[in-house]
Amino acid sequence: MNAMARDGLPRETVPSAFDTEARFYDRLVGANPGYHEHLRLSARRLALPEEAPGPRVLDAGCGTGASTAALLSVLPNARITAFDASGEMLARARSKTWPDSVEFVHTPVEELAGIRGPFDGILAAYLLRNLTDPATQLRRLRDLLRPGGRIAVHEYSVRDSRRARWVWNTVCAGVIIPLGKLTTGDATLYRHLRRSVLEFDGITTLARRLTDAGFTDVHTATVPGWQRDIVHTVVGTAPPETA
Repeated sequence: MNAMARDGLPRETVPSAFDTEARFYDRLVGANPGYHEHLRLSARRLALPEEAPGPRVLDAGCGTGASTAALLSVLPNARITAFDASGEMLARARSKTWPDSVEFVHTPVEELAGIRGPFDGILAAYLLRNLTDPATQLRRLRDLLRPGGRIAVHEYSVRDSRRARWVWNTVCAGVIIPLGKLTTGDATLYRHLRRSVLEFDGITTLARRLTDAGFTDVHTATVPGWQRDIVHTVVGTAPPETA
């Protein structure tokens, strides 16, 4: 049995795995220093206007609403549509207090049922790594943006850095996997997290994905703290309308 079969999950089973772990998710990410601030940093990197009536923003793969809260913190006047493929994660998000400007939709990114553009911006946090066909879904997300709208992909990427891989492996082995098992009784999802990050795109390849999907002005930045060069924001712009 190879390492991926032992540690990873088939992509189509990831939403159901998050269903199982949803009740523990907020507690675990709350133990991660910088998790929420890094999401706010990626939201700020969208560089959308903050004044009323506010931009229309899509939170792609919102989970329990941490990325939604980050968007709302940075863009309090935004009209936010948030979706996720995991019904249990979405139920946790919906159970929180939100203004009327926030709506939640249960759909996988492969279907986008009930999602209608155009949007001024999209935040996709920890989404692409768990998709079977990220290239196709990036193009679908691009098509939901207005001309000149921006996407911020907030994602782990360690393949291009030996130091980042070492730090990631060390933190997973010493903290993430043991804490996940202690909290939930099952380390399967946390072993999958470790393996999926190691096998995902390097940051150069991830940026190229956005360019290949038709985004322009693609640029990258990392985050501070222990996740420097581990978590990145990749920002791209939807092309202008052609005559």
